[in-house]
Amino acid sequence: MAPVGDLAVDTAIEGSDGRYRAQLSRDWEIWGPNGGYLAVIALRAAGALTPLRRPATFSCHYLGVADFDAVDLDVRTIRASRRAASIAVSMTQAGKPILEAQAWIVGDVDGLEHDAAPIPAVTPPDDLPNVDELMTGQERGPYHAFWSNFEERPLSWLPRAEWEAREPGEPGFRSWYRYVPRDTFDDPFVDAGRALLLLDTLGWPAAVRAYSSDLPFYAPSLDVTARFHARAPETPWLLAECSSPVARDGLVSSAVSVWSAGGQLLASGGQQMLCRPMSLQE
Repeated sequence: MAPVGDLAVDTAIEGSDGRYRAQLSRDWEIWGPNGGYLAVIALRAAGALTPLRRPATFSCHYLGVADFDAVDLDVRTIRASRRAASIAVSMTQAGKPILEAQAWIVGDVDGLEHDAAPIPAVTPPDDLPNVDELMTGQERGPYHAFWSNFEERPLSWLPRAEWEAREPGEPGFRSWYRYVPRDTFDDPFVDAGRALLLLDTLGWPAAVRAYSSDLPFYAPSLDVTARFHARAPETPWLLAECSSPVARDGLVSSAVSVWSAGGQLLASGGQQMLCRPMSLQE
């Protein structure tokens, strides 16, 4: 069985007063350290600088590919009040810029209440097989180790032979995800990180469904943006609805929404990706 990463342990930070350090874990490797994984570390660093405990928004630019070593986080307050704080985070490694992020974090505030974002009518996770069951007897792909950090129960599935011979289709999908070995977290920043990591990761798997399997490009993230709408820290299963509405002139966009199994929209956002020739990976 492939090793798996604990999201809370592997995004932990050390330090104080806006100067923090984190150790990157190879369990989150996919084209280098997964961008969403780095974003969760930055979100936790932002949360360490304020007594406010509810992440509201997060956005970051990815500036470099990190090695699986320590990263430094320089965190500063842009503006703060009793109700909200804007926090900036710079992640570097040996002086090289890796990520620049901004987050709004809020306190306990009252306001308008409405919800016009119902969960899609889909089969619940308990009634679906997981990917390991669906892949019984099949060879695993090169990125399977990263996906071992989740139990995934897809709403639709193609066996590997059919996937590799697929015809171009709609660039989108829905799937249930549960983190392993730990699937719920009391820390509100790790809890929000569950959705943030999915918002960054799932755009490319959505985009490639518009093409046959012989792709001349891959597309790492330029950025990710997240809006956090609600918390459901007691709920292990998250439903992600992912689409890539447009790819043009070397840019590939994504839009992702994440619901709790109880039907609450927890987060929405997406990423912009930049195409690079597949030969650069060789």
